[in-house]
Amino acid sequence: MKRTCLAIVLAAGESTRMKSSMSKVLHPVAGRPMIAHVVESLVNASISSAALVLGRDADAVATAAARDDIELSAFLQKERLGTGHAVLAAREAIARGYDDILVVFGDTPLITAAPLLAARQGLADGNDVVVIGFQTADPTGYGRLLVENGALLAIREQKDATEDEQKITYCNGGLMAINGAKALELLGKIGNANAKGEYYLTDIVEIVRAEGGRAIAVEAPETELTGCNNRAELAAIEAIWQKRRRHELMVSGVSMIAPETVFLAFDTQIGQDVLIEPNVVFGPGVTIESGAIIHAFSHLEGAHVGAGATVGPYARLRPGANLGPDSKVGNFCEVKKAEIGAGAKVNHLTYIGDAFIGEKTNIGAGTITCNYDGVNKHITRIGANAFIGSNSSLVAPVSVGDGALVASGSVITQDVPADAVAFGRARQEIKSGWAKILRERYLAEKAAKKK
Repeated sequence: MKRTCLAIVLAAGESTRMKSSMSKVLHPVAGRPMIAHVVESLVNASISSAALVLGRDADAVATAAARDDIELSAFLQKERLGTGHAVLAAREAIARGYDDILVVFGDTPLITAAPLLAARQGLADGNDVVVIGFQTADPTGYGRLLVENGALLAIREQKDATEDEQKITYCNGGLMAINGAKALELLGKIGNANAKGEYYLTDIVEIVRAEGGRAIAVEAPETELTGCNNRAELAAIEAIWQKRRRHELMVSGVSMIAPETVFLAFDTQIGQDVLIEPNVVFGPGVTIESGAIIHAFSHLEGAHVGAGATVGPYARLRPGANLGPDSKVGNFCEVKKAEIGAGAKVNHLTYIGDAFIGEKTNIGAGTITCNYDGVNKHITRIGANAFIGSNSSLVAPVSVGDGALVASGSVITQDVPADAVAFGRARQEIKSGWAKILRERYLAEKAAKKK
């Protein structure tokens, strides 16, 4: 939109009901603080400036909200005297002059750009106040929106509503847009003549009407206005977010056998024709290219999986794992900060960390890259078309050349040239009859202990 807009994000609550050592809005949904979700929706609604009204953990909240595509300013609300008082904590920002003032909450991470744009459009159409509301089957406890002939007459709290008004299912979601030219004047007229002595933003509707202005309501889905006050509500919000994102991915061409068991992060990117089996968890920073298969019970974070690659079952990809096209990381394998070349196979019971694995190389079962000396991490480099036998330990820093073969059970501490065979194990010896002698000795020792 061409109109200028300042969003005021109310995030100064004490978060008492969360029973937490940190601010409520710092609690994550889909792997990032809920206030970051709110700010992203502001950006998607073409809003380039926002004022954060902060209290507890102010610096941490401001850091969590920060991003490059929106200008943020922070204001501290030292007293808690209601929503109207909270908005005026950002008086300095409002006074800069904007066409639209949009008031949102830092604990509504499910909000999308659509209702915010609808509220802004309501101001563009000549209204002075636009309240974002929702329809609900159970309006108990919510303020009712009294609408007549398209105009919003008032927001009636349940305790003040008549019997007929209590039957209204159109409720106040708390989010509101205000004509920027009138915002400070209208906010300044909100009084505190109520039982709590607080300044309620909802009073602005009747104030603007008394001054000859116009207020309306726009509707948003109930789920988008869901706020968070405790851990149970946080879990419910997470479930809604996950269901919504799973649906978006499946519609875009991703197959999920049991979608309710797949958990995504806010930035998970998955291409078409990817198959995800049950019980898979994606942490932040994961990209899956088209045609890949993520088998059951795998955990991925900070990883890139190339086209046609296969992961799991029971695989863990940690940050920096980069799987090339048609590669494979199999069951009970862990990959961390490692490049797995195209067509390479890391099939089972293996740890690959701080490593480069060439194309079409085969890593046998039980192989580990010994990358940590107790102080520093070191690199293992394995060329293309190499074969690493099962139960091998590669002690970094070390290199294995193209086409080389490492015998099973080897401990490799020196570089292996291309096309060489490396044996790093003791020669096998056979001691005929010794098994019987040892067994008899052990049985005698056991019998002696019982006496």
